[in-house]
Amino acid sequence: MMNNPLPIRDLLVPGKRAHLAGIGGVSMCPLAEVLHGMGLQIQGSDMNESDTVEHLRSLGISVAVGHNADNLGDCDLVIRSAAIHDGNPEIAGAVARGIPVYERAQAWGAIMQHYPNALCVSGTHGKTTTTSMCTHIFMAAQADPTVMIGGTLPLLRSGYRVGKGDTIILESCEYCNSFLSFFPTVAVILNVEPDHLDFFKDLQDIEHSFHKFAALVPPAGSVIVNADNPGAMESVEGLPHPVFTFGLDHPADCTAANLTEEDGRPVFDIFIRGKKYAHVTLHVYGRHNVLNALAAAAAAHALGLPGRAVEEGLAAFAGAGRRFEHKGTYHGAELYDDYAHHPDELHALLTTARELGCKRLVVAFQPHTYSRTAKLFDRFVEELKLPDVTILAEIFAAREQNTLGISSADLCRNIPGAVYCSTLEKVTEQLRQVAQPGDLILTVGAGDIYRAGEALLRQEK
Repeated sequence: MMNNPLPIRDLLVPGKRAHLAGIGGVSMCPLAEVLHGMGLQIQGSDMNESDTVEHLRSLGISVAVGHNADNLGDCDLVIRSAAIHDGNPEIAGAVARGIPVYERAQAWGAIMQHYPNALCVSGTHGKTTTTSMCTHIFMAAQADPTVMIGGTLPLLRSGYRVGKGDTIILESCEYCNSFLSFFPTVAVILNVEPDHLDFFKDLQDIEHSFHKFAALVPPAGSVIVNADNPGAMESVEGLPHPVFTFGLDHPADCTAANLTEEDGRPVFDIFIRGKKYAHVTLHVYGRHNVLNALAAAAAAHALGLPGRAVEEGLAAFAGAGRRFEHKGTYHGAELYDDYAHHPDELHALLTTARELGCKRLVVAFQPHTYSRTAKLFDRFVEELKLPDVTILAEIFAAREQNTLGISSADLCRNIPGAVYCSTLEKVTEQLRQVAQPGDLILTVGAGDIYRAGEALLRQEK
């Protein structure tokens, strides 16, 4: 963290010039647009040209490709993504010139202080889906929220919106303790599992971080936690004010009753402290999405929304981008794409897909980061034995260098029948060879594995 003389909120005012390092990132792009809309002069840099970069340029935001200290120009402050480290030439250049450097999360934290209600959705997984469900509910209630999601929501045609209501809804990530820069009035904790072990020491360290996040909520606010997840419950032990729980398997303040399925999709009543709040028909699959819906409903209840808004909002929710997203059909096989990159997410995704009655489940998986693959190796092997056909793309490096000497080929050797592909082009070719009518094909991972599926669909035309 840089040693800055001023809190960032003092600099986020009209007329100031902010340079965003890593401006093309999933939460940096909306930040750029929000600050631009607030009257700041925004510029930035990113490593590559992209649709996002072109979009920002279309708004009059200058974006340089590549990181160079000369890109800073006469900016008043620098905001960086979590992937930009101290050794980056723009960060080093800013420090040398006395230009204050802030983290992305600090900027979002400053923005949310302008809202009476700050709904922050956290957890190892399920954040994007639950934040999207909350958005649908608040939009159904005509609450005109401001939103920041770590993915694309079809309702918004993007991952964010700037509203004029009194609520901001943010997906809140624990990596590098980012969410500790936030100011939640409602904090949702979906689950707490071992992840981001390149930063956290162990599960206890992660639980401690979530505890500090929950403790940020003021006494008049709400902490909403999954009663079915031991790590989540452990993280709120000893909080000075009560927590509000949701769950299916353990006693909870918010739970589901009369749970049935229609065409595989969950239908249920939501009860809050013994009183019926809403009747919900989901259009997304899986028990994990029932829990996500309960979390979103609990947040809506905490902020005084009627059950009708929950019913309408969830009925209109058909999934977020890259969350079991149907992409098309190839030679009679249905192709879906999903962002899952943790073993728990893989398990929920693959078991749900299995229940849809496909002829075969064909999965092309791209592990995300070397450290996660190495530290959760055995868990990945276990889950990747579930599909009928497993194809492994090379590990997506993201922010890392391969100092561990690990490869997806190592996973492949431990999964009977699995196929390793060193490039996405080879993944596409392998999918083309194995696809059969009645198959459910899944491209899975937080990197660019979706490109392999999109290339396959182009061959259908």
